[in-house]
Amino acid sequence: MSEESLSQNQVESLLKAMESVDSAPTKPEQPKYSNEHSATARSKQSSILGAGARVTAYDFKRPERVGKEQMRAMHSLHESLARNFGAAVSGMLRTMIEVKLLSVDQLTYSEFVFSLDNPSCFNVLSASPLEGNWILDISPTLSYAIIDRMLGGDPDPNDTIRRPLTEIETRLMGRVVELFLTQLKTSWENIVELEFGIDKVESNPQLVQIVPPNEVVILVGLEVALGKNRGMLNLCIPFNTIEGFNSKLSRNGWVGYGKANPSEETRDRISHSMSDAPVDITVTLARSKIKTADLLELAVGDVITTEKAVTASMELAVQDVPKFNARIGAFKGKKAVRIESVIER
Repeated sequence: MSEESLSQNQVESLLKAMESVDSAPTKPEQPKYSNEHSATARSKQSSILGAGARVTAYDFKRPERVGKEQMRAMHSLHESLARNFGAAVSGMLRTMIEVKLLSVDQLTYSEFVFSLDNPSCFNVLSASPLEGNWILDISPTLSYAIIDRMLGGDPDPNDTIRRPLTEIETRLMGRVVELFLTQLKTSWENIVELEFGIDKVESNPQLVQIVPPNEVVILVGLEVALGKNRGMLNLCIPFNTIEGFNSKLSRNGWVGYGKANPSEETRDRISHSMSDAPVDITVTLARSKIKTADLLELAVGDVITTEKAVTASMELAVQDVPKFNARIGAFKGKKAVRIESVIER
């Protein structure tokens, strides 16, 4: 077999040919579909999604079990809770406190727990007749500000305390929690009659496991402003505890239950409350017109003549609303009026 050697020019030509082959761009392989097949595929896709359909990503790890109607109802329900609790806690602490509903969200229990401060005022609540527990978490900045105010101090937002509550401080915060539960019961009474109680109070939220970590919960976030101090008050409601009242939490059901006919017990309670309410009663003896100059010259002992007869009845008004015709007189040595008739409106 004869050996044939390549010249220098031939070697360079081979190298240039190899470089040109490696640097040449490769065209992507086109799908072997005809125009008719492409048009058919596009028409099938548009018929399935519909015209102008918007595709959104769905996370199977966080299923949205609570519908939009229920979330709107929960928002309306706890807006009234924020107003009532703000008024009640302001009266208890003898200072103006603003409570505002920030958000109503659904998330997993593990996300809720790991988003909290540690240590914290973590209250595990029982909600009879519901099965399971609810959670009321009060941030440490808000807890120590409230305790400082209850003990007569002036809370400073710059004071940062990072320790669990003592037994005395826990009892003091228990008064605020009890007040919150009273208003929470009132807000939920149109949905279900609940009896709340405090099962236990923990400082580390991660040590409490009321539902599985992936269970969906409804988080109601309330912002409480006490002077210059601001803190969060979070109410955690596991969805499996209220799942049976889904229909009542819908928007239509919420409106319907809000317009329910009053019961006899409600009427009696309102009547009893109104009977003890003080009102202003005014009796108008007469009306007359005089000049400003004559008014300025009046002195003690002067007599003002009116067109009203002495025997005519007087007008008796309740809260500036004319209600009765009355006659003036005396009773047991004191000035009095006797009602004679009702003024026809």
